[in-house]
Amino acid sequence: MKKSVFDIIRRPIITEKSNYLSSSLNKYVFEVDYGSTRTAVKDAIETIFDVKVKRVNVMIVPAKQSRSMRTRRMRTRTNAYKKAIVTLAEGERIPIFEGVE
Repeated sequence: MKKSVFDIIRRPIITEKSNYLSSSLNKYVFEVDYGSTRTAVKDAIETIFDVKVKRVNVMIVPAKQSRSMRTRRMRTRTNAYKKAIVTLAEGERIPIFEGVE
């Protein structure tokens, strides 16, 4: 079963670093489906936002553990996920990131 472009791109990741990347270096950060490839991410971004993608870097962010401050025995764990940093061609912008600062 082939996934749609909206199944591949889960959500944008908005942090201080991603804001710097989008404003200065024309790079945008997204959480993507764990089984997606670089070409699938590139096609999905080009289809959804109607932009020209120059490059896609994909990485797996590992799960992290932390302890509760009240009881040191209680441990919580975040899930691992796949992250894509998308570099757009010169002059291209994604408007949903413009208002975030």
